[in-house]
Amino acid sequence: MLRRQSARESAARTYARALPIVPVRARGLTIEGADGRRYLDCLSGAGTLALGHNHPVVLEAIRKVLDSGAPLQVLDLATPVKDAFITELFRTLPPGLADHARVQFCGPAGTDAVEAALKLVRAATGRTGVLAFTGAYHGMTAGSLEASGGAFDVRVARLPYPQDYRCPFGVGGERGAELAARWTESVLDDPKSGVKRPAGMILEPVQGEGGVIPAPDAWMRRMRQITAERSIPLIADEVQTGVGRTGAFWAVEHSGVVPDVMVLSKAIGGSLPLAVVVYRDALDVWQPGAHAGTFRGNQLAMAAGTATLAYVRENGLAERSAVLGGRMLGQLRRLAEDFPCMGDVRGRGLMIGVEMVDPEAESPVGGNGAPPDSARAGDGPGAWADGVDALDATPHRPPRSAPGHAPRPAAPVLAAAVRRECLRRGLIVELGGRHAGVVRLLPPLTITDEQVTAVLDRLADAMAAVSRNHHIPGADRRPHAQPTHHQGQGQSPSQGQGQGLSQGRQPRADEFQVDHAHRTR
Repeated sequence: MLRRQSARESAARTYARALPIVPVRARGLTIEGADGRRYLDCLSGAGTLALGHNHPVVLEAIRKVLDSGAPLQVLDLATPVKDAFITELFRTLPPGLADHARVQFCGPAGTDAVEAALKLVRAATGRTGVLAFTGAYHGMTAGSLEASGGAFDVRVARLPYPQDYRCPFGVGGERGAELAARWTESVLDDPKSGVKRPAGMILEPVQGEGGVIPAPDAWMRRMRQITAERSIPLIADEVQTGVGRTGAFWAVEHSGVVPDVMVLSKAIGGSLPLAVVVYRDALDVWQPGAHAGTFRGNQLAMAAGTATLAYVRENGLAERSAVLGGRMLGQLRRLAEDFPCMGDVRGRGLMIGVEMVDPEAESPVGGNGAPPDSARAGDGPGAWADGVDALDATPHRPPRSAPGHAPRPAAPVLAAAVRRECLRRGLIVELGGRHAGVVRLLPPLTITDEQVTAVLDRLADAMAAVSRNHHIPGADRRPHAQPTHHQGQGQSPSQGQGQGLSQGRQPRADEFQVDHAHRTR
């Protein structure tokens, strides 16, 4: 099947290259492949699965709509399912926005919601430019790419996003964030900056694809102040950070910021495609049909989304995400003391990143983390060429690099090796960051304490294996234990701990049978 996929599907495919498995069943944190092996999924559909795979409340909501005979596709017509979704969504929004909000249903992906948000603020202000940030990721369509970090020839002014480990000003901390804010003010107020008054500013409260970089709360408040004083709409991209992921229901709530526009997708659809823009009613200047999409009336996604939003809210999963995320960050930081290749551990809630570095390389001038040309895994057309489609060789703690001392270069080869060793041990992780040098963890909010332990143990074993294989100092500090379940990719159904369903136990075969008739077609 993997060979047929390689022969038939586009060269643009991504996850299938690094994860050569064929999922056939899933529940909670666990995925079972066609070969019977099980994996702990800390990718969660790139953050889509807030409740994990096939959560009972999501399946029940979907079955209810299917059994009711209700239409599944209604464009933008009013339905009871849609009304319930909007009601629950507005119940979760920051109060300052919920009281004066409008919602626009978009196409099925977050990138379309970003496009809609940019169109909205341009229509409302009569201006065209956009302020965005280095390291940003807002989607793969043309307008979203313009606002993302790798864009060229665009109508977007690029501003520095504050971070400690690779601070663009070389100082980090509060001082680095203050300099980033002053730069933003200078660009807007200097008549010779070359940047006209923009239609809006778009930012991520935590940069995900940019390397899991949480924005400082004080800096977020400065961006709100700067934009409000200049009548510039502030757009918060909460596509991946929303629905409890960062330890608050919406990541902007950590700073108390109320944006003018919120872009929402991924988890709001409860595992099904759904994307919306929520915005202050004062911006609602659109004419009928100004933004549309055939599949904006997805009733199954709205039902699944309502169930997910309500479950996260009623069961305090955002708060639990903060607790578990803090625990994971603390243990990973202790692990980093043994492995100098773990340059930085950072994140917020259950949105966690470990930046891999070359501990023996010279620190690059400027500290931007660019690896040597020979160490760029994933750059160029030959980056994905291992086997059928397999892996290419390719608020947080004070960083190891003190002010004035640049951090070590990023090590995408080591990050890719960690991902590969994790997969061998039955753990699915993904990479991100400027040079694909950050190992990312996005477990579902329903992960149990036992599963957290299993995830961290497997990641630690993978880190030790990579350190030994690459002769990195510190590799001898962890026992060379190789449990049976570490052989091959993943685990057989009878092996390992922490592989079960939502209670942290092993699933029985009959627990998967009910899912066959209700898997996504």
